[in-house]
Amino acid sequence: MPITPANGQTTGDAAVTTPGGTAEPIMLELVDEDGRTIGTAEKLAAHQPPGQLHRAFSVFLFDEKGRLLLQRRALGKYHSPGVWSNTCCGHPYPGEAPFVAAARRTTEELGLAPALLAEAGTVRYNHPDPDSGLVEQEYNHLFVGLVRTEPAPDPEEVGEIAFVTPQELADRHAAAPFSSWFMTVLDAARPAVRELTGQSAGW
Repeated sequence: MPITPANGQTTGDAAVTTPGGTAEPIMLELVDEDGRTIGTAEKLAAHQPPGQLHRAFSVFLFDEKGRLLLQRRALGKYHSPGVWSNTCCGHPYPGEAPFVAAARRTTEELGLAPALLAEAGTVRYNHPDPDSGLVEQEYNHLFVGLVRTEPAPDPEEVGEIAFVTPQELADRHAAAPFSSWFMTVLDAARPAVRELTGQSAGW
């Protein structure tokens, strides 16, 4: 059975605390090249070079003006701390549906219940992180949706947020560090983003 907030609390990036008070490592779902589940691996171990292909998700939320909600990852994150990235990303627990995981983590990280959250395809990539030495070998499920309430970020997860237009994103991307996977997942999600936001938003 997957671990959920009902029977475990997250403790940083790599462990959960059980009701008995003990810390247990977070497990990820390993997949083959077609996204079929083939096993599980501990989170940190799955990201050690050369990386083990595992299931992940990425969320892109937009406001009523068609601006994308970005987050700057908290400095305490073990992987890619302090860099800008998409609204929310993470990994389903083994046996947890990616849609459920995406909604759960968006709530946990940003205090948001996404509106009209919809699937936006999948993308497979291999992105080493030069700073940490970890590797993202991911089969990533993409989701797009709307923000209709004020975000309330968890400071242990999110250092800063910003709503950006396509031009503001381009300017920020040229000036500040972003996660290694950001442009890959954004480009893969663009068709669904355009359908959600309309042509006038410019995505």
